[in-house]
Amino acid sequence: MSATEDPAGLTRPPRGGEGVRAPLRYRDFRGLAAGRSLMYFGNALATVALAFAVLDLTGSPVDLGLVLGARSLALVVFALMGGVLADRLPRTVILQGACAVAAASQAAIAAGVLTGFASVPFLAALSLVNGAVAAVGLPAAVSLTPQTVPAHLLRQANAVARMGIMLGMAVGMSAGGGAVGLAGPGWSLAGNAAVFAAAGAAFHFVRVAAPAPSGSGRPLRDLAEGWSEFTARPWVWVVVLQFMIVNAVWAGGVKVLGPAVADETIGRGLWGVVLSAETAGAVVGGLLAARWQPRRALLFGVSLTALDALPLLTLGYAPAVPFLLPAMFLTGVALEQFGVAWEVSVQQNIPADKLARVYSYDALGSFVALPLGEAAAGPLAALAGLRPTLAGGAVLIVLACLAAVSVPGVRRLTRA
Repeated sequence: MSATEDPAGLTRPPRGGEGVRAPLRYRDFRGLAAGRSLMYFGNALATVALAFAVLDLTGSPVDLGLVLGARSLALVVFALMGGVLADRLPRTVILQGACAVAAASQAAIAAGVLTGFASVPFLAALSLVNGAVAAVGLPAAVSLTPQTVPAHLLRQANAVARMGIMLGMAVGMSAGGGAVGLAGPGWSLAGNAAVFAAAGAAFHFVRVAAPAPSGSGRPLRDLAEGWSEFTARPWVWVVVLQFMIVNAVWAGGVKVLGPAVADETIGRGLWGVVLSAETAGAVVGGLLAARWQPRRALLFGVSLTALDALPLLTLGYAPAVPFLLPAMFLTGVALEQFGVAWEVSVQQNIPADKLARVYSYDALGSFVALPLGEAAAGPLAALAGLRPTLAGGAVLIVLACLAAVSVPGVRRLTRA
């Protein structure tokens, strides 16, 4: 079969080449996927190295919370502005600029740590910068995907990109621990600056046409336009609300209470193995999603979200490795089935010139939910008990899932 022209202006390959690797045939997508993977690798490595840099400096978990909290605050504050910029400016330029600033800030942190100049306010300020550029870059990166592959490869492209991100985060965490142990936090952060520079170089190979500028040029009005687009489709804001609950519960139950349960049962070393099972499940889920999803993929993905309750129940009632491993693995599979369905649904149904702003509202929901869940988990467990708190979180996840699937727009939406 000869190649034909896709409506997006990209060459459609022969039908035989539409498997998982098909999107990698396109230079623009390869650059985007590589850049996003390197960004997440860098962020994960930075989180580990920065944590040990603060602890070496002061030994205070409170100071560590201040430094990491500065980044979380910036993610919330700048999330919406990232969407406005990505719908008005060339998205590749935004990503290259974000990587350049991230590389410079990581180099500055490394220099401060290596020379002994670093202080908690210094590290918090630069962590704030890192959070700001991450928030600005996210909507641009996600909304670029439809411009890098033909429309018929959108599902495979999102699956491959998400698998790269998951692997980048997993390898980044592992590499961060190893690098800190071998070379110390300062040199690890210096190497991380090079990672962000490499991500910016990868984005240089994404040569897509800039979308026609959208909006009034006034940030508040542009945000209002994005909000109108976000709220115009109930399935969009309902799913975002659902995942605000899911993300908050997961962050509190697994990230905060999970290590406490592990300390009393399986031990810290095996807890790391349990967490890696989620990454393995996500890779498998991404491969499955790239090869097949039902026509009502969003309904399918939202329904599978109920599996996120399994690790919480397992931690509460059967905290043993033979039960935790499959629970986390299935959660990873479900996460990617939903993630691919969600991104394809948004990309196919939101106008391209408003896509980044809609993604920014989605990101804001996640950024707000995570620290809320992390902050609430400990006090709730102290008040109600560990097991009831975990069980209550599982119930909340299932109820949020049922509420989402009850919305007609979620049940009826079909992918192209």
